[in-house]
Amino acid sequence: MTKRILIVCTGNICRSPVAAAMLQKDNADISVVSAGIAAGQGGAEPRLAALAQADGYDLSQHQARQVDRNLLADADLVLVMSAKQRQVIARSWPEMLGKTLLFGMWRTDKPVSERDIPDPYQRSDEVCELVYEEIKIASVAWREKLKNTGSKSLW
Repeated sequence: MTKRILIVCTGNICRSPVAAAMLQKDNADISVVSAGIAAGQGGAEPRLAALAQADGYDLSQHQARQVDRNLLADADLVLVMSAKQRQVIARSWPEMLGKTLLFGMWRTDKPVSERDIPDPYQRSDEVCELVYEEIKIASVAWREKLKNTGSKSLW
């Protein structure tokens, strides 16, 4: 059975499209899509898209979209970039909270209070690079967890 994963950030142009591409690549056992809590229009943020491209991830076809009840309901697992985004989902769709987890939750090298993936929108190139690395580390951890659970449920 294919696991359906929804990755959520704020605008769906920086963090969630990168994370979705990283989780989806070479993994036919899952279907990964992304959306934003306050999504506008447009494609992936160019600096993050370039970093992703250098690592072999193609974000050229990405278009931002708004999270909604249908996307959440279709997902087996919802991954958010911050505790605040999890709270927004809990307030708007309380029935989805049980399957909504923090994307950085497996970062055991950090205290729980520092496991959010910060928003690089309109920040410096250096911040974009740091956030990209945070996403990469969290993606590796999720890929391992997903691989090791097989048909068992993680959530």
